[in-house]
Amino acid sequence: MKVGALDWYKTVFELIDLRSFSNLWYWIALAVLWSTTSHWVLGVPFDMVGRARRAGGETAEDLHALVGINARRLLFIARVSGLWLIGLMAFFFTMLIVLGFVYWVEFAQAVFLLLAPMVIVGALSLSTAQEITLQELEGEALYRRLGRHRMTVQAIGMVSIFITSLWGMWQNMQVFNLWPD
Repeated sequence: MKVGALDWYKTVFELIDLRSFSNLWYWIALAVLWSTTSHWVLGVPFDMVGRARRAGGETAEDLHALVGINARRLLFIARVSGLWLIGLMAFFFTMLIVLGFVYWVEFAQAVFLLLAPMVIVGALSLSTAQEITLQELEGEALYRRLGRHRMTVQAIGMVSIFITSLWGMWQNMQVFNLWPD
């Protein structure tokens, strides 16, 4: 009876590979992360920018209010706790780099490849928020700036997905001995 139970567990764990880069859930999470990140520009859904550009009126006022609130919120967080956040992120990313690329922990590599580009997106969002606030952008200038921000985030996402997929394929080839050392 024990042998059958072990065979069943072995079969299940071979079917549901718990390693990061060969796990379907990791790739779904990567796709959802970048889809969501490129859709929400400074905390505002991008379809709202298109509606505000076309319809104007109340939708444009709502967009301006949301962008203003979110831009001021980002700048406030950066002023109040920016140094602490940078310190914690430096510690966290150093830990991920050491675990992932010195000790070859695949989960740490996977988390690093998910989160490292988000730091770039966060810095870009902070820069965009500061530009919008300082220049008091409104109307078409605001729409163009949000569109440029979204295009840049999408470009970062494409490069990130490409690098992650290359790294993941290389890791899978290493694990399954498809690539000689």
